[in-house]
Amino acid sequence: MKELTLAGIRRGNQFSPNHVGNDAAIFALTAEHLRKLGCKVNEHIESDLLLGDPTEQGIFNMVRDWKSIHKLQALEDRGYCVVNSGYGIENCTREKMTRLLLSNHISHPRSLILQTTEDPIAQMEEEGFYNCWIKRGDFHAIHREDVTYVRNPEEARTILKEYAIRGIPSAVINEHLVGDLVKFYGVAGTDFFYWFYPSNMHHSKFGLEAINGTAKGLPFDEQTLQTLCNEAAKVLHVEVYGGDCIVDEEGTIRLIDFNDWPSFAPCREAAAPYIARRIYDIMSERLS
Repeated sequence: MKELTLAGIRRGNQFSPNHVGNDAAIFALTAEHLRKLGCKVNEHIESDLLLGDPTEQGIFNMVRDWKSIHKLQALEDRGYCVVNSGYGIENCTREKMTRLLLSNHISHPRSLILQTTEDPIAQMEEEGFYNCWIKRGDFHAIHREDVTYVRNPEEARTILKEYAIRGIPSAVINEHLVGDLVKFYGVAGTDFFYWFYPSNMHHSKFGLEAINGTAKGLPFDEQTLQTLCNEAAKVLHVEVYGGDCIVDEEGTIRLIDFNDWPSFAPCREAAAPYIARRIYDIMSERLS
């Protein structure tokens, strides 16, 4: 095995809402398995990136701060190998993710992208959007208020005004889909894929899963879901991913969220060796 020295950069606690321990655990397990593969791993916090360039040419990371993301992108442009890519992390912010998934024909809810200073009523009525979700467009969800379920265009207008007051420039409005909410985790380029019904495991970040209620176990093709998620990961340029989808009564699957390197909380012991192997394989190929 090729001996590699890697920098591992942990996620800042403020970007792990209600999952600080879980995010730290999957990072630690991944680092442990990389060491078992013969790598030397130097661990850092996000702010270390801003103090100077890493001496290691290979970086695996869970960063979320904008300054850290932009620093990773600059390092990649200079030849560093980064997993997940800083560009991929940015692609998973809501507005960019929505545009990329829709433009690449990845199964996704019908959506509107608006500036928060706009009045959404006319566009929502034209599209037939009533029950829907409003999500901050510029970043990942950090606070419960960053994702809001509304029942009519008038409520949507109020929420957009609140987003504008909070300094959020854009929002994505997704139509509400009726069906089972399914959460998934995967590692691109490997066989690892795990899914479950969060309503049955009381797994939640902000409690919004209750809107769809308890899963009924509507049948769907698991291989179709895995293939769909790997296609989305390729479009978004991420290797380690997770997210959520809705399965309707016809078995149709639509992705409603896609995240770069989530906590893998229900499956981290099983996932960590695959994450480490994927990082190792990418680093070995690109840094040889």
